[in-house]
Amino acid sequence: MISLESQVLQRHLTFFDNKSVFFAGGINDNFPQQINAKSVKIWSWYFDYAKIQDAVDFCLESDTQADLVIFYWTKNKQEVQFQLMQLLANAPIGQEMLVIGENRCGIRSVEKMLEPYGEIAKIDSARRCGLYHFCLKKPVDFLFDKYWKTYQHTKLKGLTIYSLPGVFSANELDVGTDLLLSTLEQSIRGNVLDMGCGAGVIGAYIKQHNPKVQITMTDIHAMALASAKRTLAENQLEGDVIASDVFSHVTGKFDLIISNPPFHEGIDTTYRAVNELISQAKWHLKQGGELRIVANAFLPYPDLLDQHFGSHQVLAKTNKFKVYSVML
Repeated sequence: MISLESQVLQRHLTFFDNKSVFFAGGINDNFPQQINAKSVKIWSWYFDYAKIQDAVDFCLESDTQADLVIFYWTKNKQEVQFQLMQLLANAPIGQEMLVIGENRCGIRSVEKMLEPYGEIAKIDSARRCGLYHFCLKKPVDFLFDKYWKTYQHTKLKGLTIYSLPGVFSANELDVGTDLLLSTLEQSIRGNVLDMGCGAGVIGAYIKQHNPKVQITMTDIHAMALASAKRTLAENQLEGDVIASDVFSHVTGKFDLIISNPPFHEGIDTTYRAVNELISQAKWHLKQGGELRIVANAFLPYPDLLDQHFGSHQVLAKTNKFKVYSVML
């Protein structure tokens, strides 16, 4: 089954004939394997996609060039701009590009974003998506460093958080993480896994207050992994930062698995990641180890926690969030 965006692209297969084609952006299906092209390459920032597809380059930057670039628009405009500008800065004048995205994700703003650099026109509208054709006419300047953001917060006690566009908790300490951190007053020992680390707030905070802890931080987003690594480095902290789709590439067992788990994918709600986190956590906890998560209070996690661990505790709560703890 291919995405709505790819279904629209299927209506324009002649664009791909005998061309080298480079896919980028939020692609999440196997449409690239279905086209008749001279060559196909894919660049993705999402490890959950990259690990199950062939010929996917999972990295922060790419200098790949091709006759035709296909860009899948995502809901995060800053992330889109970062990747599009990077692609076009490496492209020759005359570069041909197709940009496809859902209307509800804001695809219409691509015209304003790319018009200063070339010719752009909408060539199809179907499946609640828009398809645009772009031809590069002017050079694009791309300065990686200008996309870095930093922030501090009194509750982070001196930590400086570094983040790139599209990363969770990129611009400020979110209220869920704030509540989760408030439950970490007692000392923490042993091996700690910060799953879905985003910009690295939780893992860096734990390491700062518990220097002897062995911290591992994971995420599926290349931008998050780069952000977490820099947050650790800039605060003179050490830890392992790895790409993993929930537990897909996690080894060993932990005294504490802690997370502010995502429950959104694109603009649709999904519980796949947190279901796997809760259902598989016991296989990655040491005896007596703890899983601690923060979540919106309306989400159906208590039943899932009880199903796999027998019972749960609520360590802290507000009108919107609860911090849950279960022990092995």
